[in-house]
Amino acid sequence: PLQVSAGQLRERGNALFQAGDHAAALAAYTQALSLCDAEPERAVLHRNRAACYLKLEDYAKAEADATKAIEADGRDMKALFRRSQALQKLGRLDQAVNDLQRCVSLEPKNKAFQEALRALGSSMHEKMKTMSCTDSKVEQMFQILLDPQEKDADKKQKAAQNLIVLAREEAGAEKIFQSDGVRLLTQLLDTAKADLMLAALRTLVGLCSGHRSRTMVILAELGAPRLSAVLGVDHEHVSLAACNLLHVMFDSLKEGMQKDFRGKEDAVVLDSSKDVKLLIKHLLELLELEGASAHGRDNALNLLIKVVPRKSAKEINNSLSLWVIDQGLKKILEVGSTVCGTAGSLPVTENSQMSASVLLSKLYDDLKCDAERENFHHLCEDYVRNWFEGNELSGKLRAIQAASCLLQGPSDAGNRVLELEGMMDAVLSLCASVCEAHQLVAVEALIHATDKAKRASFITANGVSLLKEIYKHSERDSIRIRALVGLCKLGSAGGTDFSMKQFAEGSTMKLAKQCRKWLCNEAIDAGTRRWAVEGLAYLTFDADVKEEFVEDKAAMQAMFHLAKSEDKSVLYAVASTLVNCTNSYDHEDPDPQMLELAKYAKQHIPEQHPKDKPDFVKRRVRKLLSAGVVSALACMVKSENPALTSSCRELISRVFLALVEEAEDRGRVVAQGGGKALIPLSLEGTEVGQTKAAQALAKITITSNPEMAFPGERIYEVVRPLVSLLHLQRSGLENFEGLMALTNLAGISERLRQKILKEKAVPMIEGYMFEEHELIRLAATECMCNMAMSKEVQELFLAEGSDRLKLMVLYSGEEDERLRRAASGTLAMLTALHPPICKRIPQVTVHWLEILQALLLSPSAELQHRGAVVVMNMVAAEREVAEQLMASEMLEILSVLAKEQDKP
Repeated sequence: PLQVSAGQLRERGNALFQAGDHAAALAAYTQALSLCDAEPERAVLHRNRAACYLKLEDYAKAEADATKAIEADGRDMKALFRRSQALQKLGRLDQAVNDLQRCVSLEPKNKAFQEALRALGSSMHEKMKTMSCTDSKVEQMFQILLDPQEKDADKKQKAAQNLIVLAREEAGAEKIFQSDGVRLLTQLLDTAKADLMLAALRTLVGLCSGHRSRTMVILAELGAPRLSAVLGVDHEHVSLAACNLLHVMFDSLKEGMQKDFRGKEDAVVLDSSKDVKLLIKHLLELLELEGASAHGRDNALNLLIKVVPRKSAKEINNSLSLWVIDQGLKKILEVGSTVCGTAGSLPVTENSQMSASVLLSKLYDDLKCDAERENFHHLCEDYVRNWFEGNELSGKLRAIQAASCLLQGPSDAGNRVLELEGMMDAVLSLCASVCEAHQLVAVEALIHATDKAKRASFITANGVSLLKEIYKHSERDSIRIRALVGLCKLGSAGGTDFSMKQFAEGSTMKLAKQCRKWLCNEAIDAGTRRWAVEGLAYLTFDADVKEEFVEDKAAMQAMFHLAKSEDKSVLYAVASTLVNCTNSYDHEDPDPQMLELAKYAKQHIPEQHPKDKPDFVKRRVRKLLSAGVVSALACMVKSENPALTSSCRELISRVFLALVEEAEDRGRVVAQGGGKALIPLSLEGTEVGQTKAAQALAKITITSNPEMAFPGERIYEVVRPLVSLLHLQRSGLENFEGLMALTNLAGISERLRQKILKEKAVPMIEGYMFEEHELIRLAATECMCNMAMSKEVQELFLAEGSDRLKLMVLYSGEEDERLRRAASGTLAMLTALHPPICKRIPQVTVHWLEILQALLLSPSAELQHRGAVVVMNMVAAEREVAEQLMASEMLEILSVLAKEQDKP
């Protein structure tokens, strides 16, 4: 009888393997091995297991199993072929060749064997060739690149590419390094030819990546001045490549600052913090260097943002930020206070001021105590005072521009600077200036100040009339747009509250119409059109404005076009406008009792606009989707720019969540690149932003085929965000959607189940099986059912002192039919894949028999089927259990069911 059982299991394994469930097939073969003594059958099972392991990418186990089959029969071609595949993946090519040669000699006509041998031979040949000729190759490549006589551009291109590829592998990088490579790469940098400089910079990235001691030697050879000079060149791609190299160097050097190294590689190396400071010192000097290019300056700011502030509050040491504030705060403000287009001003881009603001903000947030913050304020005040006092008009403009930069970053510092004597008056008087450039600076400062509540009351008193004057009477669109934004900001103080508008009825609509007109007018420069979006970001608090905006396809597309442009300072305004149009901000529902009291006391009660009801929102979402909102958002997320702050990412995540609210819209969102964009949003940013993005991913995973929505490796990246929805601080809905999405993924493949296990999701899933809310309990049980296809999870059900199995048996007898289906399905799977569980079922609860009988007598054919599978597995597994089952009414029930005609 045992023999029959092993044979059946082998058949079951074959069927599962054919169906593509390699992990379950492996479990069946493994179980068959435990019941089978005859050598030939065991050999076949080992051979089959090797096939499963190959599919599951566990090559060491595949080799071991194939070897066992070959030991039993040295002529077993399938086993030999499988072992050769495993050895090839393990990099043991010579042994793989031996196995394949044996296959060919056993069956000379087999095309597959011949082809595999040929392919393996050529890849071995390649490997041997590269090993022997790397040395001569490195010298050759440098010769081609450094030879001024060499005119063949293709040849140079190829040599450069080979060098870069070689440097990516550790052995190649070390080879270049040992072959006097750093000196030769320095020569390439000094040619000042863009293509050669790019090749050198990209090769250096490989040499420095993750290797601290090499990085320190390279830095000493090249010198920080040379590196920062390359960062400041006019050629945009070269500057960016230098930026990437410096980033890699910082990462390698900072490793050494954080860890207390005991390793051999670093035994003789000195502390690298000196090197880090040296590089930062040169980056700060680059900021105020007149000869440096505008994008070089932006790249230096971006680098400082990435490497100076602490990554998390867990790191205690903020000394690098303090050092940068002392050495460089004024240098950063030099960029932030630059007034474009004035004589002798630093070359900057449209993103420079924003980048300076973000850097200042991050440095300020990295401070730990009042004394450190006070020092920051003093440095800012000194800087502004120096420009403001005793200087001509140009100095006052610089002071006001610096205040604008601070207001957009660490606004506390901006407020303090505005309070300096004479500053605010200067802003107000310059707002009326006849010179456009001066007026622009002042109006912008006024607008940034209206954001910050501290000054707003003063500005509401003085600014509104002034801004209205400018808006009505200025000849210049650029000034009128900005004045309009100031008015919008002041006018939207009531937020989404329909009854608190400060403007007269209808004027909001007029302003919005004007904004849309400007937005679509291509004759106006993009920098000015950006302000039209800023205006809409405020005006779209009003539902009538939202409705008109989504009807205006040209305006929507003009805004999306700006979002994809070079000027990234518009990102936040675009995201805010979209949050308003999709109503994805947080809704504060007032407490009904408080409302009654407020009415009684004749207090103001916030009202919701009738056009903010769900049907209107749903229609607006559809209109935005048709206008191409998803590709604009995806493009915004890809931006490496500092303007994509955590709060900006959160706004984008909110919009995405609104876009996938309706199941029928999700396909469109995925097709336009939404799924891909959501992954980075769910992995970094504010906690709220990450959760909203994860929830959007869950909604997509629940209703669409995950393998289509997240092709290739991307599907594995979705697991972590989904698991984050299971944390206890998440809402019930988020838990529920996370469980449903993970259920879908767990049903796809063993590799995905392994990833879910690795993210430590199983204990959380189990926790939710005890949840009071029946839908969450059901979702957790269904998720567990799919996870139970994994060997590790099956073992958990037999763990000492665990109630897991008992819970599954009891849930199989619950009233809720869907819960019974999920639980009895799990039991059917567990008893099939892991027979020792069959013996344990009678021990976990005295009700086990009546629960199984109730399943078989259920009116639902699905439950009957699950019950019958469990009983069949239990009878097959253990004589004692079979006797217990047959001694009960089970035999009669089975006899009756066996005769049922309509349930085959």
